[in-house]
Amino acid sequence: MRKFFISLYQIFIWLPLFLLFTIIVAIVTVIGCLLGSEKVFSYYPCKIWSRFNCIITFCRIKVTGKEKLKKNQSYVFVANHQGIYDCWLIFGYLGIPIKWIMKRSLRKIPFVGKACELSGFIFVDDSSPMTRVKAIYEAKEKFKNGASIAIFPEGSRTATGKLGKFKNGAFRIALDLQLPIVPITLNGSYEVMPRNTIFICPHRMEIIIHDPISTADLIPMAPNIHLLSDKAWKKIESSLWEQYRSE
Repeated sequence: MRKFFISLYQIFIWLPLFLLFTIIVAIVTVIGCLLGSEKVFSYYPCKIWSRFNCIITFCRIKVTGKEKLKKNQSYVFVANHQGIYDCWLIFGYLGIPIKWIMKRSLRKIPFVGKACELSGFIFVDDSSPMTRVKAIYEAKEKFKNGASIAIFPEGSRTATGKLGKFKNGAFRIALDLQLPIVPITLNGSYEVMPRNTIFICPHRMEIIIHDPISTADLIPMAPNIHLLSDKAWKKIESSLWEQYRSE
């Protein structure tokens, strides 16, 4: 019976509100960025939108470790990817303006794709190594303006809730630019809306911000990339809820 009422709420209340607010935020972002205020409009409208989406689905959010982040410091944030709510958790509650590295297919979403493009987000096409290299160089340009970048190094949402293998892109960027890597553990979004599901189940969610991993004095070579990837993976995995940890 509970699932029935949640489904009705999702169809007749959540979905209309979500679509309306998404379109409004996208339009505001596009206009603001076109008027030359990318720094403001690429962050605050999406922050409000992200929190709104969590609130109207009755999800309780707990954030730990924000004090570990310094203002005016650029970071490479890497997080596990449990569900679609991961993006809203990070954008809404991290408290630092970020640029996303996201799949190029998302650029085709009406309104949202254009807003993301004007906000300076980076679209990645995994079809060839050259396109990934190009995306890395685009990411480097963002750091010149003091921005931080968020990446899901698994590449896609987990099918089980457990942490998958990491790709190297985020760690190569951090090494090339000598920027600290900040692992983030996300818990609970798998329960709210896992992969291949369109129905929402209200659930508590948690963001755990770990200590930054320094890249100072490390040469951007394969052994160091694997070292950083392994460190970040272990930190993220260590704070996952028990049901998400590797056996």
